[in-house]
Amino acid sequence: MGEIARHAGVSKGTLYVYFDSKEQLFQAIVEEECHVQAEQVLALDSDDHDVEAVLLRLGKDFVRFLCSPTRVSPLRAVISIADRMPELGKRFYETGPASGIARVARYLEDQVATGILAIDDYELAAAQFLDSCQSTTFKPLMFNAAGPPSDERIDYVVGTAVRTFLVAYRR
Repeated sequence: MGEIARHAGVSKGTLYVYFDSKEQLFQAIVEEECHVQAEQVLALDSDDHDVEAVLLRLGKDFVRFLCSPTRVSPLRAVISIADRMPELGKRFYETGPASGIARVARYLEDQVATGILAIDDYELAAAQFLDSCQSTTFKPLMFNAAGPPSDERIDYVVGTAVRTFLVAYRR
């Protein structure tokens, strides 16, 4: 808390006025990061019907965001304390991954409505796409099995994910 207070330019006492505990402060930081991700990466325009281009941009931005060195350690911290603090894990999932999946699902639903895609389960299709983008890019980084992926690797993995998605869901 002392280090956070110094970094924020306030006293430790001021932090405790706004947050009852370190856990509550950590939760607020995690939720803010989730909102930043949603606004930066998952901003989708339902009127943009070039689904291939939208998914390519989304996938690349999503993987680059996840693979940023400043994102991996906090995510590991959330995972490591989720057993001890299940409410934090649940709130992280709801404001992060579930929110992102819902945003992508809404875009996909709008594309189905225009006749471009044929999808029965929007949530599943959105989750499949996002997971396929990170399968060999983010996960090795998460477990310290590899460093951040190169731009070439991101392009390759996301391009494959988009092509696979469109084979499955393009009308």
